[in-house]
Amino acid sequence: MALYIGVMSGTSLDGLDIALIEQGSAIKLIATHYIPMPGSLRADLLSLCASGPDEIARSAIAQQHWVTVAAQGIHALLEQQALKPQDIRAIGSHGQTIRHEPTRGFTVQIGNPALLTELTGITVVSDFRSRDVAAGGQGAPLVPAFHEALFGERSGNHAILNIGGFSNLSLIETGKPVAGFDCGPGNVLLDTWIHQQRGEHFDRDGRWAAGGKVESQLLNTLLSDPFFVTQGPKSTGREVFNREWLQRHLAGLPAFAPQDVQATLLELTALTIVKSLQTAQQQTETLLVCGGGTHNVTLMSRLAALLPATQVSSTATYGVDPDWVEAMAFAWLAHCCLEGIAANRPSVTGARGLRVLGAIYPA
Repeated sequence: MALYIGVMSGTSLDGLDIALIEQGSAIKLIATHYIPMPGSLRADLLSLCASGPDEIARSAIAQQHWVTVAAQGIHALLEQQALKPQDIRAIGSHGQTIRHEPTRGFTVQIGNPALLTELTGITVVSDFRSRDVAAGGQGAPLVPAFHEALFGERSGNHAILNIGGFSNLSLIETGKPVAGFDCGPGNVLLDTWIHQQRGEHFDRDGRWAAGGKVESQLLNTLLSDPFFVTQGPKSTGREVFNREWLQRHLAGLPAFAPQDVQATLLELTALTIVKSLQTAQQQTETLLVCGGGTHNVTLMSRLAALLPATQVSSTATYGVDPDWVEAMAFAWLAHCCLEGIAANRPSVTGARGLRVLGAIYPA
């Protein structure tokens, strides 16, 4: 058995999730640590998601800041568990995605793994997406292979739904390779709109959306985006769904009440998830949800209402804390890299074949 640490910083930019796992005959979550994203770093990272002046220098400085925060969190976790750096086989660091354009042949996650190795004294595995993209794949989502390892022993038709900034599905059917793809926006538009209108970073429990009404004209306009009718493999990011995207769709329509726009955006997230699931996997028995979206009570209730024949619950039902699944996944991906185990799935990303993912920075 070996110990691995996973560091995940998602598109919501709310903070860094750090998970310690034990990898043996099974995957076991040992401990966790969370660091809220410093406001200045969040602003810097968000600005790098679009073109701007002096991007190279700004990116280099931002990732140094990101690594400093990550290293502090890792040391705090080690101290909490009375562990030393040499007790950890490797850190799996996703870094922070600032661009994801696989159709143009690239994806960019910043996180200076060399510096992270220096600051922690632990081998770091990073840059997990590039090899899949080089092999003609989307480079995302990468979690379906981990979901398969974690939940794949259960028989029947199951799906794992991660709702972060964006939503993605892993489809697990008995006797079939795992499938999966991005569905579209998860929290990203909800967070963007409530911040623009109320100065809040997220809609706690979905309460603001719950008090509004769905505007069908706006919803139909949003659903007309070509991404929603494209079949997988497919992935997406802030390059497609962002504040400008929403403003373009609002232009020319009546002036809707801001709370009604929020309700409509929540319905967009729910509908695109459900339509994606029903198209790709009929008669899904169980939908297990992880990620920050599990805390949006209104969204979870809407998913359950739209899927009356499916048991909808968080991964906690199966003993896995929904807040830590992605950080666990990157710890597991570090294990796969060091063991030479292919961790992409061509059925998910469209790559030409199985590939070992990640670049290793030895301690």
